[in-house]
Amino acid sequence: MSNPPTLLEVKGLQVAYGGIQAVRGIDLEIKQGELVALIGANGAGKTTTLKTLSGMLKPNAGTITYQGESTARLPVHHYVQRGLAMVPEGRGIFGRLTVEENLLMGAYYRSDKDEIQKDIERVYTLFPRLKERYKQLAGTLSGGEQQMVAMGRAMLSRPKLLLLDEPSMGLAPIIVQKIFEIIRTIAAEGVTMLLVEQNAKLALKTANRGYVMESGRITFADSSEALLSNEKVQHAYLGD
Repeated sequence: MSNPPTLLEVKGLQVAYGGIQAVRGIDLEIKQGELVALIGANGAGKTTTLKTLSGMLKPNAGTITYQGESTARLPVHHYVQRGLAMVPEGRGIFGRLTVEENLLMGAYYRSDKDEIQKDIERVYTLFPRLKERYKQLAGTLSGGEQQMVAMGRAMLSRPKLLLLDEPSMGLAPIIVQKIFEIIRTIAAEGVTMLLVEQNAKLALKTANRGYVMESGRITFADSSEALLSNEKVQHAYLGD
């Protein structure tokens, strides 16, 4: 089997904002088709890393290479056009738009109306609740339903790389289980993903590989199986 190409490569990334050095020179890479987890305690720098990878923050040092090209001069609104989408922590939906209007926002840069409609139907297949509520204002949905909207909206951009920031945050266990079933389904369809998740055990059981981040640095990088059996990782993050 041929080695898949590297979709995202990060070298020496440093990010500071608000006077705080949040990311302190990390390296990571994601190959096409991988589902990679980034775990760590609150304040470790995980969300800052995702925001920088998606163009929302600018690095102080280091390089980010996506699809073989530097993102240094890439305007923020071009990231989605290049197939890099993010589902932010807290969902970031448009509360005064309907469910379907929110989904269509994900296809903002697309003009293939027939294909957009097919993708909306695909989202409704993945999340039947959204089909039931497609005319409902998104701000009136439950937290789990809003998470589904945020994921569906990202899927409408047809991402090559999907960044997920804390998809289980604040959700009931049964909803978390459903969200992670969908994450596995999307990954199985070939979408590459970087998953930031507070539930480290669930993240590593879902991912192919993982990185552990502590105080702005990567301290462990290995296969999910190796990290799950690593005594230091177990003690610090897995509750074992």
